[in-house]
Amino acid sequence: MNKVKSMASRQQNRQIRYGITEPISLVGPTELDVIKTKALENYLQDAGLYESNEEALRREEVLGRLDEIVKTWIKKISRDKGLSDETVEQANAKIFTFGSYRLKVHGPGADIDTLCVGPRYATRGNGFFGELHRMLSELPEVTELHSVPDAYVPLMGFKLNGVSIDLLYAKLPLWIIPEDLDLSQDSILQNADEQTVRSLNGCRVTDKIFRLVPNIQSFRTTLRCIRFWAKKRGVYSNVSGFLGGINWALLVARICQLYPNALPNMLVSRFFRVYTQWRWPNPILLCSIDEDEGSSLGLQVWDPRRNPKDLLHKMPIITPAYPCMNSSYNVSASTLRIMTGEFQRGRDVCAAMEAEQWDTLFEPFGFFEAYKNYLQINISASNVEDLKKWRGWVESRFRQLTLVIERHTYDMLQCHPHPHGFHDDTRPLQCSLFMGLQRKEGVEAGGGEPFDIRRTIEEFKQTVYGYMLWVHGMEVSVSHVMRRSIPSFVFPGGVRPLRNSKGTRDSKRSSEQRVSSTVSSSSTITSCERRGGKKRKLGGDETLTDQLRNSKRVAVSVHVENGEDGSPNSSAGSICSAPMKVGESHPVEKIDIPQDSHSQESEEVEDNFGFRNQVVKQIPSKDAFSKGAVEVEELEDVPMQRPVVTPKASVQLRKPIIKLNFTSLSMTNAKNLRAC
Repeated sequence: MNKVKSMASRQQNRQIRYGITEPISLVGPTELDVIKTKALENYLQDAGLYESNEEALRREEVLGRLDEIVKTWIKKISRDKGLSDETVEQANAKIFTFGSYRLKVHGPGADIDTLCVGPRYATRGNGFFGELHRMLSELPEVTELHSVPDAYVPLMGFKLNGVSIDLLYAKLPLWIIPEDLDLSQDSILQNADEQTVRSLNGCRVTDKIFRLVPNIQSFRTTLRCIRFWAKKRGVYSNVSGFLGGINWALLVARICQLYPNALPNMLVSRFFRVYTQWRWPNPILLCSIDEDEGSSLGLQVWDPRRNPKDLLHKMPIITPAYPCMNSSYNVSASTLRIMTGEFQRGRDVCAAMEAEQWDTLFEPFGFFEAYKNYLQINISASNVEDLKKWRGWVESRFRQLTLVIERHTYDMLQCHPHPHGFHDDTRPLQCSLFMGLQRKEGVEAGGGEPFDIRRTIEEFKQTVYGYMLWVHGMEVSVSHVMRRSIPSFVFPGGVRPLRNSKGTRDSKRSSEQRVSSTVSSSSTITSCERRGGKKRKLGGDETLTDQLRNSKRVAVSVHVENGEDGSPNSSAGSICSAPMKVGESHPVEKIDIPQDSHSQESEEVEDNFGFRNQVVKQIPSKDAFSKGAVEVEELEDVPMQRPVVTPKASVQLRKPIIKLNFTSLSMTNAKNLRAC
C-alpha cells in the first residue's frame, strides 16, 4: 500500500512544478538509495535526535498550559481596560508555534518557539512585558524567566514545567482574536507595527515552506540530518555569522524542489553537490517575489534594485512569505568561505560513502587543531544574571569583530569564529569566545611582517561597552593565544588531546585535508531561468539545466597547516617576540600589515561600523526580478588607499610585541571539478 502511495506521489510530482525553476531531475530512488535512506534514519535515531513519546506528550501539555495562561492574561487586561462585559467574555489570545518544533525536526530538550497573538488593546510594553511577565513570575511552574524587550524580535524566555519556551508577541488591529485565525493571509499584516511583522514572520515562513516542498516527510528527515551535520561541523550559528535553523530549512527546501522524487539519502547528497557549485550571491528563492503581492501594505521586501544594501549580502537566502527578507544577512566573506568548504567536504564524503557509513559525514570539526593562532575573548560579570545579559550582548557583537579585522587587514587576515562559548568551571562568572586566525591562502608571508589589529580590537571593545544596560562588573578582554596555549577547559572533559598521537590526529583531520586539496576550484550552479532549453548531464540519470550554471565560480579555500607527519605544523613561524608558555596568553598589541594589496571584497558592517566601498555595475531588470531570476552582478571595488605614514624615530615599547607570522603556509593543489 505504501509503495502504491509513493508511486502516486512521484507521479503527481511529475505534473506539479515546485519552485521558480524546473526540477533538475525527476528520477526516483533505486534499491541502494532505499537501503542508504534506511541506514540514515537508523543513524539519526541512534544519535538521539528524536524525542520519546513521553517527552512529546509533555510538550503538548506544556503548550496547553501556556494557552490557558495567555487566555487568563488577556481577560484580565480587558477588565483592567474597562471594556464591556461582552468584550471581556469574548477576549481571546492564541498561541502558535514555529521553528524546529513546528517543522517537527526538534530533538530532546530543544526549546519551543511560540508566538502569542493578542488584540489591539493588549500592548507589548505594559501588557506583554508588564502584566504577563508579572503573572508568569508568580507561577511556581515557571522558572528562569527573562525578558528581552529591546531585541530585533522582542521576546520572553522561560521554562514551563521544565520545558524551555521562547515567547514572542504580535498585536493585531482586532478587538477579538478568533480561534481559527489564519496567519498565512497577507491581510493579517494590515496596520501592524514592525515588531509585530517580524514576530509573525516565523509562523508565516514555516507554513509557507510546507506548501512549497513536494514531500514533507523527506524534507523533515533531510533537514534533521543537515542540522545535525551543521552543528557537528561548527557552522550552525546565526549570531556568529553562519546559518541558523530557518536558513538551513530554506536551503533544504530548495533541494527538495529540485529533486521532488528523491529520498532523504539522495537529497543529502544533492544538497552538498548543489551548494558546492552554487554561485553566491545569487539568491535562494523558494518562490518568485511578486511585487504586486501585498503592495498596498507598503512593507519593504528584499530587492537589490531598490535597496543598495541588499547588494552587499554575501549569501542571500530569501524567506518565501511576504514581506520577503534575506534570512542570512549575518553571513560574512569568512563564514561563507568556511561553509562552502564544508559543502565541498560533504560532497566528497557522500561521493565515497558506502551504504551504512554515515559516521564520516558527521565527524566533529577540530576547531582547536585547525589553526596556529587564535583570539580569546573573555566575558565576565559580577553575578549570574548580569553575565547572561552581558554574554548575549557580546556574542551579538562577535560577528562585527570578524568584519572589521578583515576590513582593516585588507582581507589578508582571515577569521573563523567558533559558534559557541566555553565556561571555565573554576571561574563561574566568566565565559570565553574563540576565533581562529590565518593568513589568506596564496599570500606571501612578507618576510615575517606582523599584522597590527590593536585599533580593531579597541573599536570592538568600545562598541561592546556601549551596551545600554551596562553595569559595573561587566568586563571584556581580548588576548592572543597560540594553539599550544589553548586553555584545557575548551576540550571534552577538560583533557587536552595528545599532540604526539599521529594516528589520532590523522583520523580526526583526514576529511579536512581532502577538502584542502580540492576545494579551491568548483563548478557553477545558479538559480536563474532556463535559457534556450539546453541541458547538461548530471550523473548517469540526471540533467543540469542552463539556469543553474550561468555564473562565475566561487573559489573557496579551507586551509589547515600541516607538518610532514600530517599534524599541524608547530614550527610555521614565530608568533610573538618572546617564548610563550603553555596556557599563557598575551594581550593583542601589534599584528602589523605586511601587504600593500587592496581588499578584494568589502564587508557590510552595520551599526557602529558603517563602511561601503562597492559600486553597482548593473541592476537586474524588473521582469527578471519578479520571476525570481535575479542575478546579482559582481561588485566593482573602489580602490582603498592606505594611509600615508610619515616615518618616525622608533619608540621603545614597554610591552612585548605580539606578532602573527605565517611563514610556512601549505599550498593547496587546485583541480577542476566536474559539474557532476
